Amino acid sequence: MRDAFACDARRIVEDLFNDRQLVPDDIPPLPGEIIHKDRAIAVKTLFGPITLKRRYLHHPNSSTGRAPLDLILDLVEQHTPAVAKLICRASALSESYHESAATLNAFTGLNLEERSHHRLVNHLAPDLKDALASLPPTTAIAPIPILYIENDGTGVPGRREELAGRKGKQPDGTARTREAKLGCVFTQTVTDADGDPLRDPYSTSYVGTMGDCRESGALLRAEAIRRGLGLARTVVFLGDGAAWIWENARLFFPAAIQILDFYHAVEHLGVLARALFGEGSFGVEQQSAWASELKRGDASAIIDQTSRLLQTLPDIGMERLEVAQREIAYFITHRERTRYGYFRSQGYFIGSGVIEAGCKTVIGRRLKQSGMFWGERGAENILQLRCLLKSPHFEAAWQARHPLLSAQQAKARHWKAS
Repeated sequence: MRDAFACDARRIVEDLFNDRQLVPDDIPPLPGEIIHKDRAIAVKTLFGPITLKRRYLHHPNSSTGRAPLDLILDLVEQHTPAVAKLICRASALSESYHESAATLNAFTGLNLEERSHHRLVNHLAPDLKDALASLPPTTAIAPIPILYIENDGTGVPGRREELAGRKGKQPDGTARTREAKLGCVFTQTVTDADGDPLRDPYSTSYVGTMGDCRESGALLRAEAIRRGLGLARTVVFLGDGAAWIWENARLFFPAAIQILDFYHAVEHLGVLARALFGEGSFGVEQQSAWASELKRGDASAIIDQTSRLLQTLPDIGMERLEVAQREIAYFITHRERTRYGYFRSQGYFIGSGVIEAGCKTVIGRRLKQSGMFWGERGAENILQLRCLLKSPHFEAAWQARHPLLSAQQAKARHWKAS
């Protein structure tokens, strides 16, 4: 029954698309263009392939051509918009292109090769990225009580030829991965009965890139503006101890309250305790005591205590001494970001679990599957699309594509009349 219905539907859609009274195709040619009538192409629709006949405008001097009807119908690589959207969703939300093709076939009956999914994603993702950047800020009238910003990164397996010469963490100094940068924005309106913060449901949006740290920061600021940065009463920037993250906070969110992820701070307390007291149980107990103290206040007392301990402890060896000094310096650097007693009294989150979970779900589940090795362009495109689909902007960005594509096509017509 589905096949019979699809057969009839294809015939109807083909007749509609080829009806020039319904879908005019009378855009005049530009100087030097030659009109070729009824140039046929196969178009993939929700009901299967159809044949579309339209005018093709060829410019011999520049060896270029265009089919205005393709832009009018918003065809993407000879797919209708509905099919292209489904391919985007399946490709970004599945664990591989093979799985996305199988999923689309199971749900719609469309039998499209996985390479067509790959090709369409690489075609669409840059356009959608530009379209996303063109979206205006939110028009919400009500102020946002607290807007959270988080930034982090995780390694993505790369192709050997693209990693050649890159420094990495392998024993021989080479790299097996490239770092993908991820940012997220979410809001908080209320706290629970115990005063602990509650993230607003479905309020998280993501931006990602295989580019450098500053590109990540610029994308994150643009997303924060779209989400209502100008309407936020309080802006909180949460992150771990990576220097590039706090440089992004300084450059792109200078007015934000900066909070060091509490659980990363506790890990550093453990390293400090082991450096000072060794691997025994006393060091574990000391880490726990310091963690409780840190949660109630800040790192000032711990910095003072451990600095004095370094002067009074028996010789602990140069290696442990250097580790202890490094960890004390870490807490000195982040002293203002460890005011957890105050932050908790204000009802703020003190953990960056949202972005850490995002690195696993947004990046890891799609780009870090067993046997995957990515080129930078392919990883960038699927990451952009995956972030967009896990945020509330996909439909708006899709609609914003069309005027941008029209402008690009007009700009590309730079030839002179012959």
